[in-house]
Amino acid sequence: MLDRAVERFGDSAYSFRKIDAGWSALSYRATRENAQAVARGLLALGIERGQAIALIAEGSPEWITSEYATLYAGGTCVPLSFRLLPEEIPFRINHSSSRVIFLSRMSLDSVLQVYGRLETHPYLVYLDNDLDYFGQRLAAAGLSLALQNGESDEMEPKGRGMGFASLRAFGYRLEDPRIEENIRKAREDDVVTISYTSGTTGNPKGIMLTHLNYYANCRDAVEAFQIPEHYKTLIILPCDHSFAHTVAIFAGLLVAMSLYFVDSRGGGMGILRNIPVNLLETEPDFLLTVPAISGNFMKKIIGGVEEKGALVAGLFKRGIEAGIAYHGDCWKRPPFSVRLKSFLPYKIAELIVFRKVRSIFGKNIKFCIGGGALLEIGQQRFFRALGLPIYQGYGLTEAAPVISTNAPGRHKLGSSGRLIPNLECRIVGEDGAEAASGEPGQIVVRGDNVMKGYYRNPEETERTLKEGWLHTGDRGYFDSDGFLIVTGREKALLISEDGEKYSPEEIEEAIVVAAETSIAQVMLYNDHRKYTSALIVADMETLLRHLGPGCVPERIIESLEGVLKNFRTRPELKSRFPAQWIPTTFGIILEPFTLDNGLMNSTSKVVRYRVEERYRELIEYLYTTEGSKPLNKRNLDTVAG
Repeated sequence: MLDRAVERFGDSAYSFRKIDAGWSALSYRATRENAQAVARGLLALGIERGQAIALIAEGSPEWITSEYATLYAGGTCVPLSFRLLPEEIPFRINHSSSRVIFLSRMSLDSVLQVYGRLETHPYLVYLDNDLDYFGQRLAAAGLSLALQNGESDEMEPKGRGMGFASLRAFGYRLEDPRIEENIRKAREDDVVTISYTSGTTGNPKGIMLTHLNYYANCRDAVEAFQIPEHYKTLIILPCDHSFAHTVAIFAGLLVAMSLYFVDSRGGGMGILRNIPVNLLETEPDFLLTVPAISGNFMKKIIGGVEEKGALVAGLFKRGIEAGIAYHGDCWKRPPFSVRLKSFLPYKIAELIVFRKVRSIFGKNIKFCIGGGALLEIGQQRFFRALGLPIYQGYGLTEAAPVISTNAPGRHKLGSSGRLIPNLECRIVGEDGAEAASGEPGQIVVRGDNVMKGYYRNPEETERTLKEGWLHTGDRGYFDSDGFLIVTGREKALLISEDGEKYSPEEIEEAIVVAAETSIAQVMLYNDHRKYTSALIVADMETLLRHLGPGCVPERIIESLEGVLKNFRTRPELKSRFPAQWIPTTFGIILEPFTLDNGLMNSTSKVVRYRVEERYRELIEYLYTTEGSKPLNKRNLDTVAG
């Protein structure tokens, strides 16, 4: 794909980084040349075919070059989030046996903090230009540079660090026939990436995606969406996110896409501050987004309009309402009378307000592509009315990741679109039989985009891949128009507002243990929310025995709240669980999860989607102002009853 892109679009800009002088471009041709030079440097470090190389950094042209360099060197890339806690890094590096880590200033200290626990003693290649800082941090950690600069003839054997530019310059001075040899030996089932995601035991699973997986998914996604050539986009998602990885970095090769990476100078907060400025500077044709980002856009748009005064705010609100009515679900046209009634207020708002609002995304913006999670239909309606539709899709990393998508001319609000070409999909019930038309069940898919398996985890691979069918763990159905409706998850995963994922079982178990029988069961919940909540099955008999039969409801709730606040006091748990997954609030229920009521299966595991369905109202209440604090009316009434 890269070679064909060089042949077709050679000197067109592939990727951009923001520097003091402006936006610095790297062409398709230069990307390949730089990648092969870095690959020769990697081979000089002793990297052998099949070995893993990790990437822990924000998106940049250097990120892309490093990944292609890994492949030219015959290696496998391990893309990791720069937001990982230091404690989360060693397992991923050790499990993958990564021999090199490409990193940036944003991830450097996290890696150095746990470097002594990395079994492979990996080389560290620094993607940023402030090499003095890099050298100082290495020295403070007891490490040294292996390559001082690209003019060196040899590397220091005991050194562990080097700058990306130095490694690239070093590689340009070398010749190595193994680059061409690796290209000739490459096969479509060779593993390109090992992408780690959360597992049910707390340790993440390494998803193996091959050349064929990525090629098939890029080809089919481009065919399904029909993105024109030479479109520009501002990449605001991290590159380890499979959505951005496939749809931007790799699919971009097929359509001469230009990728502008959001200015990351200033760290995580700097990224957030730079997005509005970068949008105006780059004027993208479209954006890749996830619900947390589009939700933030929506709030800022509404807030900005309200600051303009009651007249503008009223015109905007009526225009949005009229636009929602005018478009309906975007598949079946609303009745003529509805469109006629809404036409005038909608067009007035478009002329006076909506065009100006859309200009904050740049003058060329046409649409967004939504992924990463389910997009709440209110957001979908809002942006469609605004004239900036979000074409929502569905997928998961194990499918490389695109399974279905909405697209211009084939768009239905509330759905995840239609299947991409060359992919089979079935909806199956708990007995494994195919569900009746329109009946929800587990989404199961088969195609060339389905992963090779989980790295060094044959048991989980066998449970997830059956006769080539990927059991996604997600529930959904096809509606009468052939659109996929995703209804929820069977998987036990917490997903934060920004798309980060975490397995809840260990936290739930730790809470129950710490409660010393006053909490019989607990289920954590977070589906792209600002905070994690919990459903607690309280053992009232134990609570009353400990607190005394005459204790007031407030005291009982405070006791349960104390468990959640203090269960991590044990030394081994202090740094085990990231704070974002600790429940901020909870809802008390008295009926246990059992086999009889269908909330537990035959292996004594909680059937999470059923619990969510039964207690949907309570869960939603926990995200209201009143429910956001444990001492709320619902809990008081439950305990008092």
